[in-house]
Amino acid sequence: MERIERIHALHRILTASRYPVTVQRLQEDLECSRATVYRDLAYLRDYLMAPVTGNGEAGFRYDHSDGQRFELPGLWLSSEELHSLLAAQQLLLRTGGGVLSNALAPLQHRIEKLLDEHAGGRRVPVERVRVIPHRTRKLDETAFRNVATAVLDRKQLAFEYRARSTDERTRRLVSPQRLTHYRENWYLDAWDHERDALRSFSVDRIAAAKLSDDAARDVPDEELDRQLASSYGIFSGTPKGWATIVFNARAARWVADEHWHSQQQGRFLADGRYELKVPFSSGRELLMDVLHYGADAEIVEPPSLREQARALLSLALSQYDR
Repeated sequence: MERIERIHALHRILTASRYPVTVQRLQEDLECSRATVYRDLAYLRDYLMAPVTGNGEAGFRYDHSDGQRFELPGLWLSSEELHSLLAAQQLLLRTGGGVLSNALAPLQHRIEKLLDEHAGGRRVPVERVRVIPHRTRKLDETAFRNVATAVLDRKQLAFEYRARSTDERTRRLVSPQRLTHYRENWYLDAWDHERDALRSFSVDRIAAAKLSDDAARDVPDEELDRQLASSYGIFSGTPKGWATIVFNARAARWVADEHWHSQQQGRFLADGRYELKVPFSSGRELLMDVLHYGADAEIVEPPSLREQARALLSLALSQYDR
């Protein structure tokens, strides 16, 4: 048992006990030596300002004569929880394109200090938590912070948006609803006041973002999910149908463990292939993901999506016939 866990256990024992607890019992409950018990009691009393009273003969207890119940101060986590938190923090830092680095730096320093204090001073090898960004896009830090602030403060947001598909620049006034991290990139779900509809915006395409003093219009979560999360992909919309994709036995070992959509339906076929069904609105993103598997995947239904896949494959093949 590491020190932080012993201190936590010692605190629970003294809090629950109406009478002084002997050193012998503390040794047994904490699974440590007599000297360690005294060190932990001194740490609890002198460093954490706990009302510890007593001696080695009569035992130790909390003095609650002032009527106040003592609680451990600050952030108290086990070493395993601290390591998990540090790993999660590293994941955020390394997948955020540097946008979150400054904001999370104090948290990282605090976590590392807690680990040093309660893990015997051992160095935490942060470099062994390896996160490799894949196809991330460069974000403007100011724009990202303004977007996040508008979402959390529930304020309207004005910005310039450069659509990736057309490269057209437009000025938008929106009521931010949700900030979504999807496939290592950030997206803003918002109510577009000019178009009077819900839209999703890629945050890396947002520029000159300015917060308004006007309160944002709130759209119920059920409506957001119905329009923006009910179909496949980030720019999904209301489902127009279901796609059926069959993967050969080799790809099935991967696809069967993958999450494509919250409403997906999957099953193994008798010959070892895997059949996956997902709701979709626009087939663009779904086609890209299916074609990623090459000859290991086949779109079975609907016929229109199957023909789109055939056309894309023919076009790709023509690039190599020159």
